[in-house]
Amino acid sequence: MNSQIDLQACYRAIPSVQSLLQNENLLSFSIAPKYLKQIIQEEIDRFRQSLQKRPPKEASDIPAILEEAVLERLNGLFTPGLQRVINGSGIVLHTNMGRAPLADVVSRQLTHIAGNYNNLELEVHSGKRGSRHSHVEELLCLLTGAEAAIMVNNCAAAILLTLTSLCRRKEVPISRGELVEIGGSFRMPDVMKASGAKMVEIGTTNKTHLTDYRDAIGQKTAALLKVHTSNYRVQGFTKSVGLADLTHLAHQYDLPLIYDMGGGILEAMPNLKDDTEPLVRDILDIGVDVITFSGDKMLGGPQAGIIAGKRRYIDKIRKNHLARALRCDKLIYSAMEATLRLYLEPQKLRGNLPVVTMLNATSASLQKRAKAICSAVAEGTLTATSVEAVSQVGSGAFPLHRIPSVAIQLTSSRLSANTLAVRLRKNNIPIISYIHEEQLLINLRTVFPEEDQLLIEALIAIQNGE
Repeated sequence: MNSQIDLQACYRAIPSVQSLLQNENLLSFSIAPKYLKQIIQEEIDRFRQSLQKRPPKEASDIPAILEEAVLERLNGLFTPGLQRVINGSGIVLHTNMGRAPLADVVSRQLTHIAGNYNNLELEVHSGKRGSRHSHVEELLCLLTGAEAAIMVNNCAAAILLTLTSLCRRKEVPISRGELVEIGGSFRMPDVMKASGAKMVEIGTTNKTHLTDYRDAIGQKTAALLKVHTSNYRVQGFTKSVGLADLTHLAHQYDLPLIYDMGGGILEAMPNLKDDTEPLVRDILDIGVDVITFSGDKMLGGPQAGIIAGKRRYIDKIRKNHLARALRCDKLIYSAMEATLRLYLEPQKLRGNLPVVTMLNATSASLQKRAKAICSAVAEGTLTATSVEAVSQVGSGAFPLHRIPSVAIQLTSSRLSANTLAVRLRKNNIPIISYIHEEQLLINLRTVFPEEDQLLIEALIAIQNGE
């Protein structure tokens, strides 16, 4: 039998849509017949297109192959794509894993709000329409010292809205050393172009002087912009202009100074002492007019972009029609309000805000947990050992800072490090590890203590070959 006849036999073996619609295994899913029919048709079409490149060994296998393909699609649809994982990377603010985990009190507040109606834009005492910004503005102003504040859906949106509101069709000087690119190829020159502001590059990559800013100011200048280079450092023969000098210069010409801070810090953390990462309040105290920063980085809340500063500028930003397009929903406001409220008692942050708790965990406490986990995994084909490691803050914050940590090192007599990593990701709750110097590590700084037992169970399952 030649290959052409084999191919024709394969086409003839493809089951009809109607026959698959009557398949008991497929009918076990609670899905409307019209959607099941669409999936079956798509899988049959996909299979037909792949036949010439990847024909099956036997034509008789085709019905089972198509049934399996449809079952895989259905299982995928009924399995949440966004799921909980155990973060063993040691990176506290891991962008790929949702950055800051929310506090327990925030999670409870979200559950309370999500399933009920709420007063998002309703003044309960008067019965009139209210502003959603009111739920966080007073807290933000109290904690940062700002005159006014609003919140949008992320920090990129915050700087876009600020520039569009204050600088559209006008010039904005910015140092060449601050034309940053962050994750997802988001570049400051691109966002400035999208805002309608005309970027005026000044200085050089490594050196920018106050005179560079002064010489760039003209009749078309709308503001001075400074961008915090949070995710990298230029070291050596460098010079940049301080915020105090820039503020003084901007105010000489009655211009606002806009500072894109990136990851805003509201409270100092003893183990992260770094003069290059100031507090939001300290920045505003200098006299900066408008500051933008993230809600899901060092602040430890949900994804959001916060714009705070002088009322005259915030009110103008608030009135921009884009503010509606970039606004946050009820859940984000609820989560941010609950997170900000924790900052009213900063001495309790370590026990209540996960980001602060993780960053301040001692090596001794991590070592104790590591020993308990390792001892629970009986000796066999898998060996678990406690080793020294380092953690990072992540999401561009404190890029040069390394935090001493403790990790579980896994070695197997039958599985490679890469295979072990795959097995961990296939756990009921995926466990995200990393490979360093050909060794598989699970860094405990970013693993919640209540997840230790889940980790033990997963390792024992691998040990037993399950």
